[in-house]
Amino acid sequence: MIEDASGCRVDVWLWRARFFKTRTLAAHFVDESRVRLTRGGQETRLDKPSRAVKVGDNLVFAVGGKLTAVRVEALGERRGPPAEARGLYSPLQIT
Repeated sequence: MIEDASGCRVDVWLWRARFFKTRTLAAHFVDESRVRLTRGGQETRLDKPSRAVKVGDNLVFAVGGKLTAVRVEALGERRGPPAEARGLYSPLQIT
């Protein structure tokens, strides 16, 4: 898959960061508008898995009853081991 150097599909990124076991589950989650993206101070609800995330974006979503807020630190090139996946994001304080 050829990716734009400045962005990555949100479903692919969520899968690479190991928030979901499959890319299909990540895509379905985004389809339900359950992911909020904050970029440049503007918050939007993502409605399509093809929407791009970029380094520096903030994502907020709830998985398994747990609210998760992260900053995208890297896009990644593959779905690697958990230690590699944790390098793709940094946790944020939920306010």
